[in-house]
Amino acid sequence: MPSNRRQFLNQTAFVALTLPLAMAVVPAWAAQPVVEIIAFAHPPVQSALKPLREWLVAQGSKIKVIEVDMETPEGERRLKALGITRHVPVVVLVGGTYRHVRKDGSAVEFVSFPSGPGTPAGVKGGWSAEDVKAAVQARKP
Repeated sequence: MPSNRRQFLNQTAFVALTLPLAMAVVPAWAAQPVVEIIAFAHPPVQSALKPLREWLVAQGSKIKVIEVDMETPEGERRLKALGITRHVPVVVLVGGTYRHVRKDGSAVEFVSFPSGPGTPAGVKGGWSAEDVKAAVQARKP
């Protein structure tokens, strides 16, 4: 058998054996939840986001996290693309959206300060790190 033909058959066999494995891995990788945090990079925003960030770090590579400083041109473009024109300190996107539905059917928007530790006194957040966790977990395969 000529060398080129033998090489071709070996390569074909390799692809035939590895393709099912590759097809099994790609969907799991592609389904990785994405959390995008668009926020001011200074206090009190940073302390308010601390519980959420700690949970995200603990997830390791299970979740892709993107952070954008709201005061950069990239942050301004991202907010504009989302249709957010009012002044807000934080926007958190899960799967590309900040609007989600809780298990109880109520709507929640991950916009402005979260409720919980680190949020300035007198500020009442409409969402929590737990809400974000639930939205992320709902997107996992």
